[in-house]
Amino acid sequence: MNRSQATKGNHIISAGVAAASLTTSVTRARAFVAGLLAAAGLLLPAAASAQQVDGERLFRQRCGTCHSLEPGQNRVGPHLSGVIGRMAGSVEDGRYSAALRESGIVWDSQSLDAFLAAPRQRVPGTSMTVGVPNAAQRAAIIVYLEGAVTR
Repeated sequence: MNRSQATKGNHIISAGVAAASLTTSVTRARAFVAGLLAAAGLLLPAAASAQQVDGERLFRQRCGTCHSLEPGQNRVGPHLSGVIGRMAGSVEDGRYSAALRESGIVWDSQSLDAFLAAPRQRVPGTSMTVGVPNAAQRAAIIVYLEGAVTR
């Protein structure tokens, strides 16, 4: 074998090694992505838990002055224990505007989201003045309230 044939042979071998190396790289990349996706699946409960913690903090800051989560413990506003699935204006001894009592709203995540975004637009005449314009904060508070129902 002369020098030019050996060089050509090395290039052929090098090209084969490069193709095998590329295949190995693609396989490793797929395994890495699959691992990330699996880890993301495992982290979703942690993300929900983080939202729950954030929701508790936001509830205390934004809602806790006027509302309690303890059944029967009404403040300026009614307690919010078991609020999901409850008819608006129905807590015994709760202070409500006639507008909210007569609204016909049954609280779920959608109705709470709309109400918390702009209480006086959703129920004109309501006595609740504090809104939560930030959608992420509303979502965190609602997740917290949904979890508080099961305590």
